[in-house]
Amino acid sequence: MAKETSLLKAAWLIAFVTIISKFVGFLRDVCIANYYGAGLVSDAYFYAYQIPSLAIILMGGVGGPFHSATVSVFAKLVNPDSKTPDEKVNKLFNTFLTVSFIIFAFLSILVFVFSEQIMGFIIHGNNTQLIGLASNHLKIMTPVILIGGIIGIYYGLLITYRCFLLPNISPVLMSLSIIVIIALTKSDNFGTSLAIATSIGALLQFLMQLPAVKKLGFKIKPNLDIKNNIELKNLGELVLPAALSSTIGQIYVYVDMFFASQLKDGAWTAVGYANRVFQFPVGILMTAFLVPLFPIFSRLVGEKKYDEVKQYFHKGVGLLNFVAIPIMFGIIMLAYDAIQLIFQRGEFNSEATYMVSQALIFLSFAIIPYVFRDSITRIFYSFNDSKTPFLVAFSSIIIKFILNAMFIKQLGIAAITLSTSLVTLLNATLLGCILTKKINLDYKIYFKNLLKMLLAAIIAFSINYLLYRLWIIDSSQWFVLAFKTITIFISSMTIYIIISALLKIEFVGELLERIRNYIRQKTVR
Repeated sequence: MAKETSLLKAAWLIAFVTIISKFVGFLRDVCIANYYGAGLVSDAYFYAYQIPSLAIILMGGVGGPFHSATVSVFAKLVNPDSKTPDEKVNKLFNTFLTVSFIIFAFLSILVFVFSEQIMGFIIHGNNTQLIGLASNHLKIMTPVILIGGIIGIYYGLLITYRCFLLPNISPVLMSLSIIVIIALTKSDNFGTSLAIATSIGALLQFLMQLPAVKKLGFKIKPNLDIKNNIELKNLGELVLPAALSSTIGQIYVYVDMFFASQLKDGAWTAVGYANRVFQFPVGILMTAFLVPLFPIFSRLVGEKKYDEVKQYFHKGVGLLNFVAIPIMFGIIMLAYDAIQLIFQRGEFNSEATYMVSQALIFLSFAIIPYVFRDSITRIFYSFNDSKTPFLVAFSSIIIKFILNAMFIKQLGIAAITLSTSLVTLLNATLLGCILTKKINLDYKIYFKNLLKMLLAAIIAFSINYLLYRLWIIDSSQWFVLAFKTITIFISSMTIYIIISALLKIEFVGELLERIRNYIRQKTVR
């Protein structure tokens, strides 16, 4: 019970700081949309940013390969309650840091030198203006590649020592850098200020971690003690397949970029905004629960307490699904109104709103398999197995390409996000089946609760869809549109929670009881 309470407290803390981070990220996107809309310059920036983002977000971010490998290995070597790490742990940290720095520095130089060729390969067609502009953006952002993996190692150490705040709040610095710099420079014709702000923001994220890591007792002393280093080998066995897996995920993005470049200007920007809107609630959920759960999974697997792993899995993923399902239905019903409310101003017009909302609706179908896939992947990592997620992701590249090619003419931009949802479902299914060879998670419990929640959501949102269609107040003013969107979503959630309680979804009653007890305690005080 104490562990469970600690987990929930950590989840609430991470959720809170992640909400702040995501909200500031939202303001950044609104700011970019206002000054650059959805056109040539924004496309060039977002095309170029995909490679730095691979380093700073996918490789180095919370949940990335470097973070995950660091947690998985160091959680078994250190005592989170100890004041300082021993010499062996500190040496391993420095060896890992040194090797990572050398590799990422080399990759940064390569990307800088061959930026035009890289953009020319990714962008379909002979759009020399777009390729040249994207190449310049990429050159400016190459320092982000060097910083990415290093940040991931620092994040992993901080999470291992239960320092959840900094890793989840520091991405705010990049968003703030972009907001401040483009607000000061206004909209320059080539978007150079966007690229500069991105590099400055990544550097600030790196510098913010240094004092916290030093406070834990780690001393930075570069070394290359790689010979017969078993722990470093374990790190490498986790990082390499997981990094390749993230790279495979990025290849999905490059496939999407290839097809988006065949569509009209702003198509790739629209897909990018749809992804960021999708990641706002889903990212908060996944980060809030999986960040504190992952070290628990690793420790329990190391102690071979598989029944407890199953218990934490069903409660964690069940709660994630409980919140994710109404989000999915809410997006399907309110996507256009929400995008209009958030982005439609300045250079961002109604056509851009339509493009983003269409992409977002089809992407929303990925929420449930996305939650399941990422939760299952953490259990694979806990078994020191990152090869299986990599192989599953690798096997889906051709399927992603085929699905895009099949749907692109009929659905346009929506084809790209629909194929993402279908591939996510396929990957989640394969990983779930393969994991049964390592541990029996009893998926009957999972699907029983999932079906009940889907039933509750269908009833709740069907009732409120009538309210949406019968809404008679003029919504042309932003505050009326905001009131309409919030009212319908709150009404849907209220009915959803009531029906879920009536269906006796096991952890929902427990969760409501916790909330009631908390309110009683506050009232008594």
